[in-house]
Amino acid sequence: MKKGWITLSQEQLKTYKVINSFIEKHITRDQAAQLLGLSTRQISRIKKGIVESGAESLIHKNTGRKPAHAIKEEMKEEILEIRSNPDFDGINFLHFQEILEDEYKIKISYSSLTSILKKQGYESPKKKKTRRRTHRRKRKEHPGQLIQIDATPFEWFGGNSKYALHGAIDDATGQIVGLYMTQNECLFGYLETMRQCCLDFGVPQSLYSDNHTIFRSPKTGKLTVEELIAGQTVNLTQFGRSMNELGIDIIFAKSPQAKGRVERMWDTLQGRLPVEFAKRKIRTVEQANQFLELEYRHMFNIKFSVEPEGESIFVPLGNKVDIDEILCIKHNRKTDNAGTFSFKNRCFQILDKGFPIISSRKEIEVLVNPRFGIRVSYKDQTYDVIRYIKPQNKNTKEKSVSKNITKQITPHMIHGSDQWKNIWWAEDYNLSLKFLYELFFEKQQSVSI
Repeated sequence: MKKGWITLSQEQLKTYKVINSFIEKHITRDQAAQLLGLSTRQISRIKKGIVESGAESLIHKNTGRKPAHAIKEEMKEEILEIRSNPDFDGINFLHFQEILEDEYKIKISYSSLTSILKKQGYESPKKKKTRRRTHRRKRKEHPGQLIQIDATPFEWFGGNSKYALHGAIDDATGQIVGLYMTQNECLFGYLETMRQCCLDFGVPQSLYSDNHTIFRSPKTGKLTVEELIAGQTVNLTQFGRSMNELGIDIIFAKSPQAKGRVERMWDTLQGRLPVEFAKRKIRTVEQANQFLELEYRHMFNIKFSVEPEGESIFVPLGNKVDIDEILCIKHNRKTDNAGTFSFKNRCFQILDKGFPIISSRKEIEVLVNPRFGIRVSYKDQTYDVIRYIKPQNKNTKEKSVSKNITKQITPHMIHGSDQWKNIWWAEDYNLSLKFLYELFFEKQQSVSI
């Protein structure tokens, strides 16, 4: 601006011409107000300013000045330097704002941060969308009244490899009560998720799940009238049997939208967890599970959980309850004359030291859990077992075992190796992993109770 000259915007120039016409009595006050869309009082105020100071009165006093609260260039440069870290690729703006405040002690408003990042060419993957308003079901009143459970495959470590994250969230508080990752959605992942829930929070009243065969037998609701008259029933799955023993009811959702709480949890975790993993250089399932259970669940619950309306109705586990003997696989077998039994084409011997000897032809319950190995339950007593190799006929050819039989198996599951060495002393460690893989990761079967 040259000395003695002022520059008006197009809007200011229009205002000046209209007010000047009013001053020269070419138009009335009401006409000026109508042309500018202002009140007559505002017209009088603007007229007074122009009469006293001329067109300069239309220019705001702060025009051309840098605001006192403006973000310093040094802070902008620091923020952009932090954002350039590859660990923050794909991070949403809100998550980045939280990290700046928590880890770098930089406080900045969301709108200012958005402006800085967008000017630099960054876009947030979580853009605000205009969504159709829907009625959300009211939260349950009591913590432990309903737990929503599910699993989702995702590229948690970047790249093209997907891993299944199993999760459970309390409907009343929005707290995550269990998180466990495996290679694929499986029984083991759900059992570990419920183990965290029962040990850290207590036993819930009910679960809300989809219709996956891990939760529900595919024959449920499909028996014919004749089969029902004949007394046939649909057996529970291994997971269903475990929940039944704990006194937990399973409710089956008819659509993903019905269990919206856990679906929204996945949306949040998919946006945040990959960044948290990258920051901590977490690249394996074992490392991820340790972080999820010991740190991230707590971080999430502090930030996103809400106060419930009522008191908690989680039921604490009894002192004498062994959760691992409930959250396991159970099958019925019969002993032979030597006190051994067959399971999955392998023979095991019952160790009856300290307990009454189990006689032959007795029905026993075989318990399999990666934490303790294999046990036998009989008349409210639990027995350990060892692998038993039957003597072979001299003319029987030994079966050759392929070394690559477990090539596709990653031993990321919790595996009580010391326990398994006592049971599996006669065969290779990889065979014990294959044994577990077949039980916990492949298609589940229903069981009788």
